[in-house]
Amino acid sequence: MNDLRDLYQEVIFDHNRNPRNCYCMKGANRTAEGFNPLCGDRLTLYLKVEDGKIAEASFQGSGCAISTASASLMTEALKGKSLEEAERLFQAFHGRITRDTGGAAPVDLGKLEVLSGVSEFPTRVKCATLAWHTLNAALEDKGEPVTSE
Repeated sequence: MNDLRDLYQEVIFDHNRNPRNCYCMKGANRTAEGFNPLCGDRLTLYLKVEDGKIAEASFQGSGCAISTASASLMTEALKGKSLEEAERLFQAFHGRITRDTGGAAPVDLGKLEVLSGVSEFPTRVKCATLAWHTLNAALEDKGEPVTSE
């Protein structure tokens, strides 16, 4: 079990030090801002949605290792997903992290699974879910910033 935990920590540290898709996307047609007042994490999420699919996803911001890694892993996972698939991924991820699956069918989270250990640390759950709540706001095309509160 320690080897698995070490691997998870390594992936989180890698995505924090070298975040993927961390740039201001030109031509984004969906954006949203998110803020975690507890930790001070801030991010802007950019999506390019074409024909009902997420063609491109990126983010910019500052935050703790878990927040940054979550945004990085999320943007990788979203590319090529339909809006419905992205919503199911949000629900599955949020359920896994908060330990509230609501009886939903299990979804393979792939690399996102590395963040599931955050559920053991309630104060860090908001860090891991900030990017996801921001995604939800972008998908719903809300114009106001979201918080993890």
